[in-house]
Amino acid sequence: MKISDIMKEGGILPNLVSHDKAGALRELASLLVTTFKLKEDSEKLVKILDEREKLGSTGIGDGIAIPHGKLSSLNEELLVLGRSKEGIDFNSMDGKPTYLFFLLMGPEEAAGIHLKALARLSRLLKNASFRESLMKANHPSEIMEMIRLEDSKY
Repeated sequence: MKISDIMKEGGILPNLVSHDKAGALRELASLLVTTFKLKEDSEKLVKILDEREKLGSTGIGDGIAIPHGKLSSLNEELLVLGRSKEGIDFNSMDGKPTYLFFLLMGPEEAAGIHLKALARLSRLLKNASFRESLMKANHPSEIMEMIRLEDSKY
């Protein structure tokens, strides 16, 4: 599975306006609903994401968060990306601000595929220069191209 296959350029928000975790989750959920024309409203997604966050923050450190959850109405993995130039306190494992937010939603009955998508995304994001280039990009099309390029290396 390639990360670029579960994203759309329209699902990239280069400037989150939120300054806190709750706001960032709302923005990302709304972006996912609009980008992929989901029948659920964004509030349902936010509730799912909040429940997951109660288990432990999805802020994995190095300026990255991968909030994720499952929806019974989905039949494939879907991913959107939000970026905050200022950084947001996301209760990350390293205690540092989060700048890149990858919201992943998948089918309720496909735990294996969901875990593979999370693992693949984590693998790509281990590359510090890739993370830096995502922060410096000026346009969603540029970000998408960077993801495709990094995706092709593995």
